[in-house]
Amino acid sequence: MTRTRRRPPNIVVVLCDDLGYGDLGVLFQNSARRNGDRSPTLHTPRLDKMAADGVVLTGMYCPAPVCAPSRASLLTGTTQGHCDLRDNAFDRQLQDGPNLASMLKEAGYATAAVGKWGLQGQDPLEQEQTPRAWPGYPTRRGFDEFFGYVRHGDGHEHYPVEGLYRGPKEVWHNDDEVSADLAGCYTTDLFTAFAKQWIGQQVRADAEQPFFLYLAYDTPHAVLELPTGPYPAGSGLAGGLQWTGRPGAMINTAAGLPDSFVHPDYRHATFGDPEAEQQWPDVYKRYATAVRRIDDCVGDLLALLADVGVDEETLVIFTSDNGPSIESYLDEPIRADFFRSFGPFDGIKRDCWEGGVRVGALVRAPGLIPGGRIDAEPAQFHDLLATFADLADIAAPARSDGVSLAPTLLGSGSRSPSTLYVEYAVDGRTPAYAAFAPAHRGRQRGQMQLVRMGDHVGVRYDVAAADDRFEVYDVARDPKQEHDLADTRPDLHDMLAAQASRVRRAHPEFPRPYDGEAMQALPATDAEAAATEKVAVVVTEQLISRDPVLSELPWTPTLAATRSSSLPRRESVNVGEPVTPDVTAQEWTGELVVPAAGLYDFDLVGIHHAVLRVHDAVIVDEGSRGSVRLAAGQHPFRLSFRGAVVPRLMVRHRS
Repeated sequence: MTRTRRRPPNIVVVLCDDLGYGDLGVLFQNSARRNGDRSPTLHTPRLDKMAADGVVLTGMYCPAPVCAPSRASLLTGTTQGHCDLRDNAFDRQLQDGPNLASMLKEAGYATAAVGKWGLQGQDPLEQEQTPRAWPGYPTRRGFDEFFGYVRHGDGHEHYPVEGLYRGPKEVWHNDDEVSADLAGCYTTDLFTAFAKQWIGQQVRADAEQPFFLYLAYDTPHAVLELPTGPYPAGSGLAGGLQWTGRPGAMINTAAGLPDSFVHPDYRHATFGDPEAEQQWPDVYKRYATAVRRIDDCVGDLLALLADVGVDEETLVIFTSDNGPSIESYLDEPIRADFFRSFGPFDGIKRDCWEGGVRVGALVRAPGLIPGGRIDAEPAQFHDLLATFADLADIAAPARSDGVSLAPTLLGSGSRSPSTLYVEYAVDGRTPAYAAFAPAHRGRQRGQMQLVRMGDHVGVRYDVAAADDRFEVYDVARDPKQEHDLADTRPDLHDMLAAQASRVRRAHPEFPRPYDGEAMQALPATDAEAAATEKVAVVVTEQLISRDPVLSELPWTPTLAATRSSSLPRRESVNVGEPVTPDVTAQEWTGELVVPAAGLYDFDLVGIHHAVLRVHDAVIVDEGSRGSVRLAAGQHPFRLSFRGAVVPRLMVRHRS
């Protein structure tokens, strides 16, 4: 695609904690009111306006139905089939290597993380709990600046000083613990005020340098505390939330009474039959107020971008880390079906039904993105890294799993289909809500797996063995997943099951019942494979680049994605043709023809850092060796590496 702007766009990712697809007006709540439903409804007017000004991605999925793995996959651009953090590995360090921040920093961006982190890890040689002891601390993972909660559990309390329900918590600003100055600060307000201040500082310091802000709220998750008072008048540079910098009154809402303010739209709200209306229980007034506060904060942030003159060139993405929760941390429990926070789907947080993993996204950039659009094409969080690489004109890491959504966002051209995959394991059951399909109510979770291709989703619960059957749903026509097509469309079942075997690699710390499953071959190739006595490696295309920038990147770049004309030049060369010494990066695609099923070892002789994919699974990850279990038949591969050396790809059948 051709660009005419003078520099890459600023990028702001706003990530909520446990906000359901159905909690947003534009995605669900507004339609419920239009249909005359007298059930309780939420209002998100500023987010609705953001949606109207941009594009609504109704097909956006999170990578996992719980926060830590979802956020790790978002940041690293990998699915849960490749991410080092899976299941409930809270407070594990974000793996070292390219991520959203480090990639964009390499592209010249100023970077900041504000809010909830939970991906810090712990140095086993350090006893203290400080940034020095946390190998995955944000400033060690590509962020120039960090302000927020470090530990996962700290995000369960929204008043760090008062600690009204979960006790006082630490707030870190780079290397300093600063909670002593934050009396009266409600975290949604606090993180927004800091984010506004940081953006203003960046624009004043260097208006030509693009910036990346990762604003990760810890709400509406966990204890449903209320703000101190109404949202401050105005918005943007001179109004709304303001960072004062004064200890004890650090933000302009710190002067109110903690946990006291219910939004007036909900203070006396009722629901049900007009002749027997009931007041909303307190816990739902609290939840609705928390969501509305996020709505106010995002509107305030967008106003600031306009006030400082960068609105047109700033891409803002709003989404949530997983489906809605049923955790209130109060004496009064909360149910996700009061507001139908799961929207038109079944399932909640920790489910692999659509309601647990379909989160949607709003994307706005007035100078780049045509507004007023809805796009239902499936996408997943890991696509954002490839998208940002495309927009920032930098080669994405070959180990990342996403495709660029830029054609969709910019309204020009078509994009490659996303690889949608989820794996997750947890005890417990899907809630037995009346709104859910009978087959989903009280469903045992256990080991779960989801894969989507086109309109069809394959999902399985409580997986005990590799050959357990997938349920198959056309989620475009059947979003509640009530009609299993596995028996009537065995072709769909087999296609989805084969795809699930081709998109992941096993992780020893997160064992799955299907870890020993052989990667399925492409169809109708068994005869060809049987005629082969040993593995045949057929290279069908080579892409090369002579761009010297690629040799300086701290990751192996990918060359195959669609990119702008300003990115590295690629040439198709004949296999075996000598490669000239000025080549900086190469990418080979081809086929492996495997004569027998079994475990195969791969050795790349002549190079030390490469990324090798077989189908969509990464077998060699920034190294030179790897192994995978393959079925007999034909398997496509892609090999990415740097330099002019032509390596030998050695494949050995171990068993």
